[in-house]
Amino acid sequence: MDVDNAQFHFSKLIRKNGLYAKKHVFSGMISTLTIVRYPKWLAWVGFLSMAIFRLALLFRTNISFWKLMGTGKNGSFDKIPDLRQWAILCTFKKMDAAQFSNLHTEILHHQLLIQLYGGFISGWYKFWHCEVWTVVLEPIEGHGKWDGKEPFGNLPKNTDHEGRIAILTRATIRIKKLKSFWNNVPAVANRLNDSKGFLGSFGIGEIPWIKQATFSIWESKTAMRDFAYKMQEHATVIQKTKKEDWYSEEMFVRFKPISSFGSLKGIDPLKMS
Repeated sequence: MDVDNAQFHFSKLIRKNGLYAKKHVFSGMISTLTIVRYPKWLAWVGFLSMAIFRLALLFRTNISFWKLMGTGKNGSFDKIPDLRQWAILCTFKKMDAAQFSNLHTEILHHQLLIQLYGGFISGWYKFWHCEVWTVVLEPIEGHGKWDGKEPFGNLPKNTDHEGRIAILTRATIRIKKLKSFWNNVPAVANRLNDSKGFLGSFGIGEIPWIKQATFSIWESKTAMRDFAYKMQEHATVIQKTKKEDWYSEEMFVRFKPISSFGSLKGIDPLKMS
């Protein structure tokens, strides 16, 4: 099924279930982050998917950028991977906002995963009885590069958006700076969960210990800034990052969360916030 037919099919499915919302196509890019949790003893299937999914995603013509990643155990940068939990980050050329409204049933969730990632990937998750959670995002602010590219477009560094916000911070850590970087992680990670306005986070990465990222969601930009610049431990790390030149490449992007569907450990992390 091609992209246009998939969008038409999904719109019909929403109308049939009485859930159709006013159609709106974003002029900018739309991104998705999907976190997948495999049943116990099936971590090896997650490893396998990281190789197999590459071919499946190459055939998705509506995807302009994608990354397959592992996750850390504690919701931030973490030396210990969570082998049951894996991630897909994608950016799409165009997307209909109506498709992300009022997705209350597992059937609708599955149909949207088919449209986003294709029948093979969505079928894989269903076959292995995975728990799947997806957040839909609009990139609004940012700077930096990922593998020499700007996958979320040429974004302004700041906008007037002050509502709920998601943050992606990623970096390639210099080999000589690994010890210094990881020695400074615990002090910041330990304060994250207690921060005012913090709603949740995931540690994700392409290469363990070297290519790392954190995706976090905050109640407001003010809450995020208070953590980043007023919390002493984090402010100190920011200074060290620049002074000691930890990263060979880095990117910082802010997103407006549009919707979320599915669950992890029985809940939707965004809607439970």
